[in-house]
Amino acid sequence: MGYSFEETPIEFLKGVGPKRAGILKKELGITTFGDLLVYYPFRYIDRSKFNKISDIDSDQSFVQIRGKIVHFETIGKNRATRLVATFKDSSGYINLIWFQGLKWIKEKIKDNTEYIVFGKPTFYNKSFNIIHPEIEEIETEQDIIAKGLQPFYSSTEKLRVIGLNSKGIAKLTRNLIDNIKGSLNETLPEYLIQRLKCLSREEAFANIHFPANHIILEKARTRLKFEELFFIQLRLMMAKIVRNIKSKGHKFSIIGNTFNDFYYNHLPFELTNAQKKVIKEIRADVATGKQMNRLLQGDVGSGKTLVALMSMLMAVDNGFQACLMAPTEVLACQHYDTISNMLDGMNLEIELLTGSTKTSKRNKIYENLVSGNLKILIGTHALIEDTVKFNNLGLVVIDEQHKFGVTQRASMWEKNIIPPHILVMTATPIPRTLAMTLYGDLDISVIDELPPGRKPVKTCHYYESARLKVFNFMKQKIKEGRQIYVVYPIINESETLELKDLMDGYESISREFPLPEYAISIVHGRMKTDEKEYEMKRFLKGETQIMVATTVIEVGVDVPNASVMIIENAERFGLSQLHQLRGRVGRGSDQSYCILMSDYKLSTDAKKRLQTMVETSDGFIIAEADLKLRGPGDLQGTQQSGIIELRLADLAKDEKIVKFARSIAEEILKEDPDLKLKKNYRLLYQINLMSSKIGNWSMIS
Repeated sequence: MGYSFEETPIEFLKGVGPKRAGILKKELGITTFGDLLVYYPFRYIDRSKFNKISDIDSDQSFVQIRGKIVHFETIGKNRATRLVATFKDSSGYINLIWFQGLKWIKEKIKDNTEYIVFGKPTFYNKSFNIIHPEIEEIETEQDIIAKGLQPFYSSTEKLRVIGLNSKGIAKLTRNLIDNIKGSLNETLPEYLIQRLKCLSREEAFANIHFPANHIILEKARTRLKFEELFFIQLRLMMAKIVRNIKSKGHKFSIIGNTFNDFYYNHLPFELTNAQKKVIKEIRADVATGKQMNRLLQGDVGSGKTLVALMSMLMAVDNGFQACLMAPTEVLACQHYDTISNMLDGMNLEIELLTGSTKTSKRNKIYENLVSGNLKILIGTHALIEDTVKFNNLGLVVIDEQHKFGVTQRASMWEKNIIPPHILVMTATPIPRTLAMTLYGDLDISVIDELPPGRKPVKTCHYYESARLKVFNFMKQKIKEGRQIYVVYPIINESETLELKDLMDGYESISREFPLPEYAISIVHGRMKTDEKEYEMKRFLKGETQIMVATTVIEVGVDVPNASVMIIENAERFGLSQLHQLRGRVGRGSDQSYCILMSDYKLSTDAKKRLQTMVETSDGFIIAEADLKLRGPGDLQGTQQSGIIELRLADLAKDEKIVKFARSIAEEILKEDPDLKLKKNYRLLYQINLMSSKIGNWSMIS
C-alpha cells in the first residue's frame, strides 16, 4: 500500500524501527511522519552564543562555554567512581563531571585543544559544575556560527531509556526533514503564499525544527500558526454558510397570546436591556425560516433562564413544542421549579423528565408528548432516549452545553424531520479569541448585566492564620439566617500536594459547628447520585446551614439563602472555576461574600488569579485573564471534545493572527463560498480531509 509522506508509518524512518515506533506511539502518540513533523520543540538554545565561567549562576537552565581542559582526575572506587575535568576559559575555572563512559571520555579529550562545552550548571560544595556535558572540538569559527538555535524536545523516562531524549528526538527529526525533498503537500494556494509573503510549508517545518536564527524561526512559527487558525476559521465559516443556505428551519412567524400574556402579566421582574437585546436577536432568528444555532453567554444569575423561557413561549405560540436539557438532575429540577413558578396561573402544561422519574409518570409524559398536549419538557440526558418522541419539536435549549458530549447534543436534532432551533447556554464566559475559534459557526448573544437588585459578591483573600476570624464570620451569618458553602479541591489526602482534605475539613468544621445547634451537608463526586441529590435537597430546604463539598456544586442547585462561599486552597483552582463557584452565592437580595483561603506559599500565577478575583466580578475580564494564565487548555471542554487541537498557536497570545486568519477566510468565502474555483483546490482538499478526521461536530455546539 502506498502512503503519502505524512501518512508514512514512523517505523520506516531511519533510526526508528518497530520497537522504537511502539514506544513513540505509546508515549507521545507519534505514529506517522506527519505526527513527528508537528512534534515541535518547546524551546531553543542559541549555540552561537557563549557564557563566561565567571558569569554562571544558578538561575541558568543551560550554559555554553568555550575553553580548554587543563586537568583530569578520577575520584572514588567501583560504582562511586567519577571523572572530574577542570575546564578553563579566560574568566575562570569550572568542573566537568562524568559518572559513565569514563574511559571513552579520557580517550576522546585532547590536550591544548579548544572545546565547546554545553550543559546544565549545578551548585555543589561552594562551586559550580556541569554533569555529563556535551563536549565538541572547535575546528573553525564557522562551525560555531553554523550551530544556530538548538531545539529541545519534551521526552519521557521510557523514551530516554531507548536513547530518545531531546537530542535523540532531534536526530530523528533531522532525518525526517532531510528526506522531505518536495514530498510534503502544500496546504495554502500559491496566490495566498505570495500575498502573505510567507514561507512554504516545507520551509516552515524545516525552520521551526532547525532554525538558523530567531528571525527565520519567527517566520516559520507565524506560517504554521496561521495555517492552524485559518483552517479552523475556514471550516467553521463554511459550515455556517451551508447552514444558512441549506438548513431549513421552523418559521415562528407570530408573537402570540402565550408570550404576550406572560410578558404583560407574569414577568417576575423587568427585563434588563441586555435581556431585551438577546430576545430580539432570537426573535429575528426564528422568524427567518432558517434554523437558529445561537450561543447565549451570561454570568450566573444574569437571567438566561428567563430568556430561554420566553424563547420557548415563541415556539408554543407557533404550534411547536420546546424542551430544555440540563446536565444534572439537580439543575433540571431547579429549572423546572423556576419555570413552573414563572408560569403559575397560565394554562400551559410543563413536565420534568429525569432518570428517577417513575415509570407511570414517564409513560404519561411520553403519551402527552406524542399527542402534542405537553408543550414544554425539561429534563436531563433522559430527553435524548429513543423512547422520547415529540409531536412537533421546534426549539431545544441546552444548558451548560459543554457538559454534554457532541453525540448527546446532536441526538436532539433527530427529534423532528426538520431540525429544531438550537439555543445553547453557558454561564462560563468565553474569551473573544476562543469564541471565534471554537464557536465561529454560531451566532453569539451575551447578557452582560445583572438584574436590578442583585448586589455584587464581596470577595476577599485570607491565609490560614485568619481561620478563627473566618469561623466567627460564618457563625455570625448563620445567626442571621444565612447558609454557607465550603468547597475543597480534592476528597482524600494527597502525599504529593499539600491540600486541605475534604474529609479532614468536614471533621474540623463539625467540631467547630457541632450538633444540634448546627447541621452540615457533605457532597463529593464519589457519592452515589441519590446520596448527592439527598444532601443537596437538604441544603436547599434549609435543613442544613453548611454545605461542605468538592466542585460538584460548580454547576448545581440555586440556593438564594446561601450568601457565603468559602473556597479552600483557592490557589489550586483556575480562574473560571473560581468565578463559577463564586456564582453559587449572590442569588438573593442579601449581600453575599466569597472568601478565598490559601497557603502562604503562592506561585506568581496563583497570586495573580486570587488578586483578579478580589478586584473584579466581570466574567469576561476573568475569562481573558484565565486564558492568558492557563492557555485554552480545557476551557469549555475543548480538549476532550477534540474540536481544537492547536499544536502551536496560542489563543491567549495570538489574537492578531486569529483575527487576521478570520478576515482572510471571510474574504475567500465571499468570492468562492464552495471553494470550487481552481485556485482554491488545495483549500477544499484540506477542508474535506479535516471533516473526515473530526466528523461533523459543527452541526451543533
